[in-house]
Amino acid sequence: MAFSAPNGGNLHIRAKGRPMNLTDLLQKNRSYRRFHEDHPLDEATLKGLVAKTRLCPSSANRQPLKFLLACSPEDRAKIFPHLAWAGALKDWPGPAPGQRPAGYIVVLGDIEISGTFHVDSGIATQSILLAAVEQGLGGCMVGSIDRDGLRKALKIPDRFAIALVIALGKPNEKVVLEDAKNPTDVVYWRDQQGVHHVPKRPLEEVLVKF
Repeated sequence: MAFSAPNGGNLHIRAKGRPMNLTDLLQKNRSYRRFHEDHPLDEATLKGLVAKTRLCPSSANRQPLKFLLACSPEDRAKIFPHLAWAGALKDWPGPAPGQRPAGYIVVLGDIEISGTFHVDSGIATQSILLAAVEQGLGGCMVGSIDRDGLRKALKIPDRFAIALVIALGKPNEKVVLEDAKNPTDVVYWRDQQGVHHVPKRPLEEVLVKF
């Protein structure tokens, strides 16, 4: 079953009671930046999400990624100041208290194993976020990081490069997918009701022939 988005894009609605398939998970896996901070995450939940990445491909099967879990108020407070949120929303400083992530997974690359790990980190992060959606959670992969500050705050040894930070929690915002109106109209935005709109390039635009 489908309906038309406000600008004509088609969004998919899962039939009630039907388990989510991959398409459902991909559509529901948005970059959520506001959360129900009072909905707790525990270390077992974060560890379970990371466990699934062990099944993912890795370049030359080196598996250089390591993961730092943070869900206590103290650890979350150490991480939050070193992240930048939603660069396209110039007047928004990031989630307010009460809407901040309930947990984080810091994705690290062990450079003593391999100096090339950015493809691995993308695969692992997407897998974690899809697994989170399956559990009724959501998240955002954050690459705008004060890496020096975060390294000092968490006492991360130099052998580990900071690849990404995954912010996680129960989403506290509505995110709407739309077809981009033109090739340059791909900047996300929020309306007066706080709904987050994300333009996606139409299929016809991303397919090429030579």
